[in-house]
Amino acid sequence: MSIVELYGRGDPVISFEFFPPKTDAGFRSLFSSIEDLKQLAPGFVSVTMGAGGSTRAKTVDLVIRIQQEIGITAMAHLPCTGFGRAQISEILDHLETGGVRNVLSLRGDPPQDTEDFRPPKDGFAYANELTEFIAARGGFCIGGACYPEVHPEAPSAEVDLENLVRKVRAGAEFLVSQLFFDNQKFFAFVDRAHAAGIDVPIVAGIMPITSVKSIRRMISLGGGSIPAELDRELARVDEDDAGTLEIGVQWATEQCRELLDRGVPGIHFYTLNRSPATRRIHEALF
Repeated sequence: MSIVELYGRGDPVISFEFFPPKTDAGFRSLFSSIEDLKQLAPGFVSVTMGAGGSTRAKTVDLVIRIQQEIGITAMAHLPCTGFGRAQISEILDHLETGGVRNVLSLRGDPPQDTEDFRPPKDGFAYANELTEFIAARGGFCIGGACYPEVHPEAPSAEVDLENLVRKVRAGAEFLVSQLFFDNQKFFAFVDRAHAAGIDVPIVAGIMPITSVKSIRRMISLGGGSIPAELDRELARVDEDDAGTLEIGVQWATEQCRELLDRGVPGIHFYTLNRSPATRRIHEALF
């Protein structure tokens, strides 16, 4: 199933994101979470790839297993950082052989502890270049990433939007947003994207907060911002995991309810390989 075909059929598309575990026990736990969330009938699931392509084999194998063994349409994240064209072609060949025809084209992060990283001479520096390469090859539905609160490396919102337009023109058929906690910033971004001529589905990326420490670290790395009201609530339950979960579920539920009321084409949940928070939000909405 081509993911872009899921959008525009009337009902919003609900999807989930996972990452490759490091251990066999982690894989067993992940498959349990995916089986649990399968009952919610997601349109698709996606699997991330580590910085510099460090989890290449695990990501490819996992999306193929999810699609073949669990029976859910799966999408592989494919960063260009760290890969030459031949390696990217090999990854696409492997995915295609396994029946996976959906990829999220990304620039990705450089390998950790690499100060002066340079992409391979025959590789790509930006996601729009990788997107164009995949589109020219054919055979895949291509998604792209977008940042409602501006990419952390972009000099301005205007330049960031210009880069996004290039990505869509290169072949991105739908966009999945970085996590955000302020819907008004997402709606404003969508309006700007439409005004710039972007007419592909823009999917809202939602992360239920389950750890105050973790979400503050993500934000510090360029993952958006936390509204003052939410920040006060998180400060109140800083070391209380149960309290944090309740606030995270409640905030994400209200976000999703407003997003659905405003007609978003889909919501993509960043699950952190867990099912309880996402399941509770889904049950409250549907």
